[in-house]
Amino acid sequence: MARTALRGRLVDFVGDPAESAAAVRVIDDGLLVIDDGHIVARAGYASLAHVLGPGVEVTDFSGCLLLPGLIDTHTHFPQLDVIASPASGLLDWLTRHTYPAEVRFADPAVCAEAARFFLDELAANGTTSACVLGTVHPQSVDALFAEASARGVRLIAGKCLMDRNCPPELRDEGDAGVQQSLELAERWHGKGRLAYAITPRFAASSSERQLKLAGELAGARPDLYVQSHLAESEDEVRWVRELFPQARSYLDVYDAVGLLHERSIYAHCIWLDGTDRQRFARARATAAVCPSSNLFLGSGAFDFTQAVHAGMKVTLGTDVGGGQTLSMLATMRTACDVARLKGGELRATQLFYWATRGAARALGWEDHVGTLESGAEADVVVLDPLATPLLARRSAAADSIESLLFALMVLGDDRAVRETFVAGRPSKSKRRAGFPAMSATDSARARDLSRRFMGRLKTAPGGGVIKP
Repeated sequence: MARTALRGRLVDFVGDPAESAAAVRVIDDGLLVIDDGHIVARAGYASLAHVLGPGVEVTDFSGCLLLPGLIDTHTHFPQLDVIASPASGLLDWLTRHTYPAEVRFADPAVCAEAARFFLDELAANGTTSACVLGTVHPQSVDALFAEASARGVRLIAGKCLMDRNCPPELRDEGDAGVQQSLELAERWHGKGRLAYAITPRFAASSSERQLKLAGELAGARPDLYVQSHLAESEDEVRWVRELFPQARSYLDVYDAVGLLHERSIYAHCIWLDGTDRQRFARARATAAVCPSSNLFLGSGAFDFTQAVHAGMKVTLGTDVGGGQTLSMLATMRTACDVARLKGGELRATQLFYWATRGAARALGWEDHVGTLESGAEADVVVLDPLATPLLARRSAAADSIESLLFALMVLGDDRAVRETFVAGRPSKSKRRAGFPAMSATDSARARDLSRRFMGRLKTAPGGGVIKP
């Protein structure tokens, strides 16, 4: 790659904003110099521009914020087709929507197409790194890793382990699931920016033997990650208590077999007691909080105050398809709402920290991503505070970086993501190039179809509520 440079307002973190007001680092008119996928210099534009040398292309994002690429610590790429599917709760949602959709991933062609679309959507939303669950099928993880490798995306992923309480088509036979996990790890772990995670779907879908073998694999390969679900809903917690009556708690099920350590990532963690939170914190495990999914499925509200007080490492996940969007901006916004429901308050700087440097620290990536520091990998998201008229109006009144980030978090969506750079390469605009602009004729036809549709709504039985 030729040396390039990005100009704009640089915003990143040198520490946790909850611990120091000086943790937020801002250069109003800054320049990032990128070479071979890494940031090689960062400073004010005036102090760097004259030393760039000939032939260095500067992309001017003046007026926009340049932040480290966003990190989603829990999501499911096979579940995009069941996003926005109604259900009465988590277990009903799994049975009615998730499992039938995942059966299709026995077909490698389905896996490959879904992986491409999923990574396109991550780029569209400014997400440059993610922790992802595949299906029980090894080919789902092969397809995701292959596509991520081609794009240079930093990813943790794993095949789900399930040998009971699931459809026969999604059930591991005997010890094959753990063996396949090891084979996938040997094929992909450490290749470029990829890492493998041992992935029991959740305690209820694995036998005691499968969990024990997974724990043994984790012990034999401490370089691998572990990811799963933990204490997401009260019904799920009751079910796990029935299946594992000897365990003190849901967390104890994993801890007893060696699946709780500093490379463990557990989604949700809502229904933990004080003892569990302390144990979780001592293990240096990571909580991937998924507020959008939790509200959508009625699972509960994560207590950020209690978790932080206990010393738990907190990060954020979209949990698509239970979550309604792959947007980390929307996830931060919902986390803010959930904190208020629990009597707390979260500042925008704290939430952006959890989605960037905080997540990188939790995952052991601090020297690589989550920062705009010189030497880091050039994963960068460009946020445009003028992306929509309302956002522009609100941004004009922002009197601090906290106020501006809060406005972007509350009012922003994928339109606010001007560009996403993965290892220095533009990723969102590349995705848009695959969708040609609509011609004037097609645009007029689309408007006409829309008017007809709205007219039918107006005259349909019970109509009149929605006006054309």
